[in-house]
Amino acid sequence: MTNMQDQLSRNSFSRAGRQTVVLSLIILLGLSGVVGLSRWMEAHRPPVDPNLEEEQLYVTGATARRLSLSFSGLVADWYWMRSLQYVGRKIVKVEDNESLQDRKIELTENEFFNLKMLPSLLDATTTLDPQFMVAYEYGAVMLPLIKKDDAAIALLKKGMAANPASWKLAHHLGYIYWQRGDYQAASETYGAGAKLPDAPPWLAALSARMLAQGGSRQMAREMYGRIYEQSDDKQVKEMAVRHIMQVDSDDERDTIRRILSDYSARNAGRCASSWKDVYAGLRAAHLNLDAATRAPLDPSETPYLLVKDGCDVDLDLRSLVPRK
Repeated sequence: MTNMQDQLSRNSFSRAGRQTVVLSLIILLGLSGVVGLSRWMEAHRPPVDPNLEEEQLYVTGATARRLSLSFSGLVADWYWMRSLQYVGRKIVKVEDNESLQDRKIELTENEFFNLKMLPSLLDATTTLDPQFMVAYEYGAVMLPLIKKDDAAIALLKKGMAANPASWKLAHHLGYIYWQRGDYQAASETYGAGAKLPDAPPWLAALSARMLAQGGSRQMAREMYGRIYEQSDDKQVKEMAVRHIMQVDSDDERDTIRRILSDYSARNAGRCASSWKDVYAGLRAAHLNLDAATRAPLDPSETPYLLVKDGCDVDLDLRSLVPRK
């Protein structure tokens, strides 16, 4: 009797073992199938439509502020970091595009930058923390660069309402009006900012000069110089430096064109075959010249190019000077 029970027990364990092995094989085969299917789907995934790729900001700043309770400052920091990462990812994506690696890419002229979420991110940041001055400053500079002037104006007016003693926000708002060519509004904004506590004297001077010199290059130099001096943000400072280089290059190219025109007039309409033909004029104009090629150098130390068969001048594609 005991031997029969032992035999039955061994048969039961044997069947259980076989069932375990079979189940294990089924699980392994199932997992292998899932992994294989996942890889196949990834390999055959259709290209993403860039117009649908943009993320959505589902929680507005006002809603986030209600949900954050007493932690709105921390949540504002999170939105601020997300704003910087959002722009950074777009820049990296463009710079990694092989078809664009041979030319200098500037945010103002690059159709690949699609920063639809930036106004919402900055609005959420400043709703959560209305005294987040860096976010206002960043938006004042970045939003006009991506053709969102109205969003920048709305952000700054919101900031001025929350920080009525901040002359710096008035300075940035006046700058945007100046960029748009609305010198009357720029003058009025600077005039109002000059009356605020601790406002520097040059704010009143800008207000007075804006109507007479608003479109001049010298005014542009002063505007970008003030932005550079007042900003603590690295990107804003870099933007100001690039724009100052652009203004300086505009002046230099006007000078070079006059020299090329004079050379052509003296030589029966024949244009310069190389920079050496006009070296004397370039040197007399105190331009920065390359010692070996005699070519004039732009503000980024890159040689200018002779174009139109030596009758005109242009920036090299390698130049760091922004193109208009």
